[in-house]
Amino acid sequence: MYRLLSLQRRRTRSCLSNQRRHEHQQAVMAIRREDVNPWERRAPLAPKHVKELTAAGVKVLLQPSNRRAIHEKYYIKAGAVLQEDLSEASLILGVKRPPEEKVIPRKTYAFFSHTIKAQEPNMGLLDDLLKKEVRLIDYEKMVDANGFRIVAFGHWAGIAGMINILHGLGLRFLALGHHTPFMHIGMAHNYRNVSQAIQAVRDCGYVVSMGLMPKSIGPVTFCFTGTGNVSKGAQDILNELPVEYVEPHELKDVSETGDMTKVYATVLSRHHHLMRKSDGIYDPMEYEDHPELYTSHFRTSVAPYTTCLINGIYWDPQTPRLLRRLDAQKLMRPKPSLSATEGSPALPHKLLAICDISADTGGSIDFMNECTTIDKPFCMYDADQHIDHDSVEGNGILMCSIDNLPAQLPIGATEYFGDRLFPYLWEMLPSDATRPLDEEDFSPQVRDAVITSNGVLTPKFEYIERLRERREKAQIMKKSGMKRVLLLGSGYVSGPIVEYLTRDEKTQVTVASVLLKQAEELAAKYPNTIPIMLDVGSQEGHLDSLIKDHELVISMLPYSLHPLIATHCIRRKVNMVTASYLSPAMKELHSSAQEAGVTIVNEMGLDPGIDHMLAMECIDKAKADGCTVESYSSFCGGLPAPECSDNPLRYKFSWSPYGVLLNTISPAVFLRDNQVVSIPAGGALMESSTPMDFFPGFNLEGFPNRDSSKYAESYGIETAHTLIRGTLRYKGFSKAMSGFVKLGLISGEACPILEPTSAPVSWKALLCRQVGLSPSVPHAAFEDAVFDRIGKDDFVMDTLRWFGMLSDESVAQAGSVLAALTKHLEAKLSFDTSERDMIIMRNDVGLRHPTGELETKHISLAVYGDPSGFSAMAKTVGYPAAIAARMVLDGEISTKGLVVPMTKEIYGPALACLKDEGLHFMCKSSLQE
Repeated sequence: MYRLLSLQRRRTRSCLSNQRRHEHQQAVMAIRREDVNPWERRAPLAPKHVKELTAAGVKVLLQPSNRRAIHEKYYIKAGAVLQEDLSEASLILGVKRPPEEKVIPRKTYAFFSHTIKAQEPNMGLLDDLLKKEVRLIDYEKMVDANGFRIVAFGHWAGIAGMINILHGLGLRFLALGHHTPFMHIGMAHNYRNVSQAIQAVRDCGYVVSMGLMPKSIGPVTFCFTGTGNVSKGAQDILNELPVEYVEPHELKDVSETGDMTKVYATVLSRHHHLMRKSDGIYDPMEYEDHPELYTSHFRTSVAPYTTCLINGIYWDPQTPRLLRRLDAQKLMRPKPSLSATEGSPALPHKLLAICDISADTGGSIDFMNECTTIDKPFCMYDADQHIDHDSVEGNGILMCSIDNLPAQLPIGATEYFGDRLFPYLWEMLPSDATRPLDEEDFSPQVRDAVITSNGVLTPKFEYIERLRERREKAQIMKKSGMKRVLLLGSGYVSGPIVEYLTRDEKTQVTVASVLLKQAEELAAKYPNTIPIMLDVGSQEGHLDSLIKDHELVISMLPYSLHPLIATHCIRRKVNMVTASYLSPAMKELHSSAQEAGVTIVNEMGLDPGIDHMLAMECIDKAKADGCTVESYSSFCGGLPAPECSDNPLRYKFSWSPYGVLLNTISPAVFLRDNQVVSIPAGGALMESSTPMDFFPGFNLEGFPNRDSSKYAESYGIETAHTLIRGTLRYKGFSKAMSGFVKLGLISGEACPILEPTSAPVSWKALLCRQVGLSPSVPHAAFEDAVFDRIGKDDFVMDTLRWFGMLSDESVAQAGSVLAALTKHLEAKLSFDTSERDMIIMRNDVGLRHPTGELETKHISLAVYGDPSGFSAMAKTVGYPAAIAARMVLDGEISTKGLVVPMTKEIYGPALACLKDEGLHFMCKSSLQE
């Protein structure tokens, strides 16, 4: 045990003679806070390492953390600078992965990413690192010439895992009716350091050596798999007991007739249990190249004589498993005992416990499907029922498979890990993530551990993308006879789409989203739903592979991405549905879609969508009755319910406000009394709003939306002298927005002072910049200047004050003023869980009858959201898209090319289905001679 304890006391070797420490006065590195797991108290470096770095001229930033086991005062004493903002550093070290939102672009990071097997929970992080052009050095892939890891916590994982399973054995023995000295060994994290844990193990060993173990349990035997750091760490702890090591083939004898004043152990190497399937021979060279030709006889030769298995081997899908469910069933079969009594019961079976330190779910221990945790370290695996019990009692094998074991002994683990990482820091410090990787002077140990750089996977790790796609394809194609739908986007409106489509048990929906967690939450609610991580903008190859495995694609992504998606759909001959406007870029794909025999349904949402269908239903019927359409007016708005509109904008956001804000400076064109009215871009739109009194109970205003005049041809109403489509808001919205426009806040131009790397800026300072004042101007003079700029409007001034935009409140960091305002309003005006939104739509169609009478059809729709279900916006956008998708899947929409819902074959069935979903349309008429 001297070797183990000396690791804690060993001083870091001086690397001055063989490492590049020429000049590091300009180098800045950082140690980030561990914030993913509450048990994670380690750090990548200890104070002694920081001291040597700062002595060499390196500036070391330390992010504050009360959770870190080594107090920050020791780091500060060593020369670290305690600082929250790490953007100054070019190299940022951690132990475990950071949250995506805290990753700083174009930096070099080093941590355990757990991405090299394409682990699904961490694919979102990997995509984020690629998008932000981060250079990731993964400790797990830092290996020597023989492929052995050189920067790892494996030794400490073995130490903690062994302490834990000895504690677990004590609990399991007690549950089976036996008090043993293992009961006096606690969980590893209950000890201040490893020395205290070792003393507890020694005390246990003393009792064992006195021959005080219950005779009816027989000799206790341990089996260690592997000979690496994990196994050696675990053995170091067991060596504090009176232990005799035997060869694997000797374990049977000692398990039956061994000395009860000691425990027995064996260390299992490959040649002990692997054999070629064809002839039972083990050839180490062949096994390296073709492990699939081999199997393991561990289940029959060693496992039946093992009390506790400590598994520390790395597993690959091609390699044989140690134990399967069938093996566990056989090992759990009770053996009769003639000497057992009620007070001295026999054990139900020999194999009582497995400590799977490798924590490879579904790996070498096939039935280890889920890791245990430090909070709940043990479970019982019942092989007969193939279930885990969160207990140490009952039938089964005690399982312990914690995947962050070294966190239980954080101080020793930090010093041990830092000693191994430290020699490589000198070459990592000059790393510049904006430079090409081949320009860095890295050793093979560091270079081969770089997973991402310059926005791409490095050549050695390009296989990760292929692994992801293969796993996704297997999951998607698992069930036969399914109609497969690919839904792009997992936002608010996606819920009704998934809910509607999966009512049919033969329909499967793949939800592909850049926000994997959001997709997973959606998939958890509905059957036959698969969550997938996908960034359409940067993963075109991945998008294409997903499209080809589906019969239909529904895109709820921004309209700018639809031409790209549609191009792949046409190439793969896959139909598509979207709720967005039919853009010029999409129109260009019409002939190629027709030639490919592909249907692409557009404008199948609320506005556009339901408005088209209601319009065409009325217009077609009027024409059939011989009427002429003289006017058409359609206004629609997504609003908070009146009781939730208590803010100056009288508005709330159920999704990103960016598009809503940008629309306020858009141009508009409409027809009024045969005159074309044009409203220029830049903010005049907000000055054109008018009161809308068709629902007197609502205080509404409306303003034109885009180019309404083009719908004269689309709707076939060239006879109309008035044609306008517009947006509804509560009164006051336009005036407040007009103030934002006058202050230059609706600007998408790049704003350097709001970049993430810039110092924080207050709203006062930003508005001073917008009106041409110094940030140091007195507050009264600042408010006067703003008041003048907004046209001396008290309502707008009160609006700015309500939103905190005349104060020293910080502006959200973003690329532009508009992006910053978007974040600010999204935070201030999001819906609470108890609040609801609403949709109001009103179509007024003026019809001239053959008799000369003028009739106006008033078609209205009002939909309220359900705080415990779907929002009104989600219902009115999601259900039309889902209904169109179902119609395409079932062959009810068969027209090829680009399609909009303006024909009776589409709008007739679709409106009927919408009524079934609770969307009720009201129609009234007024006559005029």
